[in-house]
Amino acid sequence: MSGTERFRAYVAAHLVLHKDGQVLLLRRFNTGYQDGNYSVVAGHMEGRETAEQCIIREAKEEAGITLTPQDVHVVHVMHRLSIEDREYVDIYLTADTWSGEITNMEPEKCDALTWFSINDLPVNILPQIQLALNNIATGKFYGEIGWENDIRCLAPDSMRQT
Repeated sequence: MSGTERFRAYVAAHLVLHKDGQVLLLRRFNTGYQDGNYSVVAGHMEGRETAEQCIIREAKEEAGITLTPQDVHVVHVMHRLSIEDREYVDIYLTADTWSGEITNMEPEKCDALTWFSINDLPVNILPQIQLALNNIATGKFYGEIGWENDIRCLAPDSMRQT
């Protein structure tokens, strides 16, 4: 990077949708990234788009539900070094109200949308999602994953809880 170039990170918004002590997870399918593993509704922010706007858009695109800015609240921020050696700032927003019926709107990218007890998450959950959910449950607003001496994102299979 030259002296005039500035570093740029990827920014993504993640939706932690709650209902009756459960969280909605989707199983990735046919994407080329972590297929077969669980994540939350999420997506990259587009230019001139806020985290709220991004997650409202992604909720509609991926789960077929409508959220309003009043429905969503930022609960966690994570700085992550991904397995592709990209730096991310992940913004986690939560909601427990929405309109519409949850529907898999992207069956070519997701083969399941499932409610899981927050205390009984699947073993094949992405490590950064597991960490974020743990941090949210304990009130920790900021987290980091994938950095030096942290193999959770670099070798997720070896770090999964059983």
